[in-house]
Amino acid sequence: MKTNHHPASSSPHAGRPVARKSVGAKRELILAAAMPLFAERGYHAARMDDLAASLSIAKGSIFQHFGSKETLFLEVYKKSSRSFSAYLDVPAEIRHGGFFEVLRYWLAHTEHMVREDWIPYRIQLLGNYGADLTLKREINRFLVAEDPFGRVAFVHFGLERKELRNELDVEMIVSLLDWVVERFQDALLVEELDPGLFRRHGASVDKKEARIKQFLDVLRRAIGTERNR
Repeated sequence: MKTNHHPASSSPHAGRPVARKSVGAKRELILAAAMPLFAERGYHAARMDDLAASLSIAKGSIFQHFGSKETLFLEVYKKSSRSFSAYLDVPAEIRHGGFFEVLRYWLAHTEHMVREDWIPYRIQLLGNYGADLTLKREINRFLVAEDPFGRVAFVHFGLERKELRNELDVEMIVSLLDWVVERFQDALLVEELDPGLFRRHGASVDKKEARIKQFLDVLRRAIGTERNR
């Protein structure tokens, strides 16, 4: 799930030469400029020539630091993922409400990501739905290895509270969070991903809230314990 995040840079250094910077600083400047470029144009339409021009460097310098456009986007995806908060980074009273209350909180607050800073969220959409198979495989490896959203800790939180069925494999529940919860969250913001959820001129705020409740009820029946269904 994409959750509340710390505002990401929208390339404040665009147009500045990076030749005299350290290697680490050059990489960061390139990443900072690449994020809005990918977000605005998409992965395939983003041109490395334009990125190089915005930084007043040779295109070869980008490949010197990142090797390929694919590798650069992967690093941009990682940077955007790390800018989001983890599942359990919620107010204390929400966390006290338990696993499904935390989910409800994030689903109800997803629209702030577009209002506050759309760039990291757009990068996530591109990586999840617009990436080539090879790139998607590397993204999945990163998500499993680093778990930037704290999915495993969140599942253990639900198990410790006896809200989740303990006979289910932890990785199975984590996968559900990826496949089902995040897809539903994305559809709340990007209607094209699930037009069936928004038939006939979209959904009102009340209808969205009702659908969030229905979605959580279905999820409770799938992975919740008897007392939480």
